[in-house]
Amino acid sequence: MLTPQASPLLTPPSADSGALKSVEDAVNGVFGPFADWLGAIVFYAIPLPGGTSLPIVVLWLVAAGIIISTYFGFVQFRAFKLATEVVRGKFSRPDDPGEITHFQALSSALSGTVGLGNIAGVGAALALGGAGATFWMIVCGLLGMATKFAECTLGVKYRTVNDDGTVSGGPFKYLPVAFGRFGKAPAAILTGIFAIAIFFFGVGGGNMFQANQTFAQARQVTGGDDGYLGSDGSAFVFGLALAALVGAVILGGIKSIATVTSRLVPIMGIGYVIACLIVIFSNISHIPSAFGEIISGAFSPEAGLGGLVGVLIVGFQRAAFSNEAGLGSAPIAHSAVKTTRPVSEGFVALLEPFIDTVVICTMTALTIIIADAPSFRGGIEQVKAGEGAPDGVLLTSDAFETFLPQFPVILTVMVALFAFSTLITWSYYGQKAWEYFFGHNRTGILIYKLIFVTFTLVGTLLTFGKVLELTDSFLFICGFVNLLGLYFLLPEIKKEMNAYLADRKSGRLYELGAADEAELAAIREQHDNTGELPRMESDNLHDSGLSMEDRARGGTRHPGDDR
Repeated sequence: MLTPQASPLLTPPSADSGALKSVEDAVNGVFGPFADWLGAIVFYAIPLPGGTSLPIVVLWLVAAGIIISTYFGFVQFRAFKLATEVVRGKFSRPDDPGEITHFQALSSALSGTVGLGNIAGVGAALALGGAGATFWMIVCGLLGMATKFAECTLGVKYRTVNDDGTVSGGPFKYLPVAFGRFGKAPAAILTGIFAIAIFFFGVGGGNMFQANQTFAQARQVTGGDDGYLGSDGSAFVFGLALAALVGAVILGGIKSIATVTSRLVPIMGIGYVIACLIVIFSNISHIPSAFGEIISGAFSPEAGLGGLVGVLIVGFQRAAFSNEAGLGSAPIAHSAVKTTRPVSEGFVALLEPFIDTVVICTMTALTIIIADAPSFRGGIEQVKAGEGAPDGVLLTSDAFETFLPQFPVILTVMVALFAFSTLITWSYYGQKAWEYFFGHNRTGILIYKLIFVTFTLVGTLLTFGKVLELTDSFLFICGFVNLLGLYFLLPEIKKEMNAYLADRKSGRLYELGAADEAELAAIREQHDNTGELPRMESDNLHDSGLSMEDRARGGTRHPGDDR
């Protein structure tokens, strides 16, 4: 995902009429000082030798990836094959508690992260750090897989099944448990900060900003200010249509969102990768030198790009901002999964940074490096001259145009799809934050959804730059709170993980996917489990005080429960 502060983007459309312009200026004037103050804190960077600096938030996110990967014995590598089996439903039953399948949960979470950042953000990162930034993006993406594994396991483990059968989970449920050791008040305050932060980013960066950039891209390819989307009136109609589409999907809740994203995400991802491969293989003779440039640039970067540390920071920052590992957003979507074993969704979730960063971001980077369009080298020279990063969208678009002259039009369609999928997923994240404060009731949820689509429309009309900068800071505040809570619950996750792996080794997990008694008997015979079987390992865990009935529901609590 791309956030307003993450990298240069298209110039947002400005309001033409005096009334709209005055509203925008007034709002920016009110929020500007606070946005600048909070941004200076959240994105504070430690000065380093050579003129580079390391943002604290990037250090916090990357350090978590290293610590959690080490704690779980680099589970992202040991269990990658298992993750692909789980996401295909190999260990699932149709009547498992929850709302959506493993694949739908993965698609929903991916739709919130895969977006314009994979196109524009990567282009800007390569200009800032050269080809070597790609190597460090991949390293950070691999580390982020373990973070996603941990937070999404907890998102399911402490989820709640509501009276209407819907599920509420994520940090809103596990942070009170993590911080409860300090007392109810500190736990409520820290969880409340997380909920406020993710709510406002959902309305701003996850909604208004996406709508704004979608309209900006559409306006650009239709003639800019002189085209038929160049006026406030056309922006209003465009915004109204986008808001109506978003509303039609989100009214159906997570099941409706998952149905749409499970179709959109594969189309977007596969389509984009194919487009990248067309450019890459059309320049097949350049592939070996491109990989050589990535490796050499990672450890011996060009002069003027901040040295090894500078390139490393650029790569880590792009990956951390792209896959959102540790920010606490993904566990909200993953918590709705159908499963009786919380850690099963943790294994599915570790695929998310791999797809978002290791595959899609790397494909973008390879396309830009191999195509070697004049704007790419020009962008690097621009950075060396101290003139800042170029437009990341332009670098990527120019790379594709070397083989696909009509790519700007294709890019517009991709941006629209990326933004739409991000919009509907972040509406769900914001909804769960709303429920944290106002409870789970139909009237309140409907009011929230009306507010959300209203701001979708507003996003196409007004930029509110300072408001979006403020919500950008809120998103990374989530990372500080979420990871702090995560550390306290790592032992719980490890118990779940070890039990699950033991059950897989004994063959018990395979029984869950048996279609009938004949298949079940064959599986038991294959694993020599023909006699009376012991209970699953997880049945012997205390599981944070849950009753056997609760554990059978998949580690869930009902609203009326004490804890």
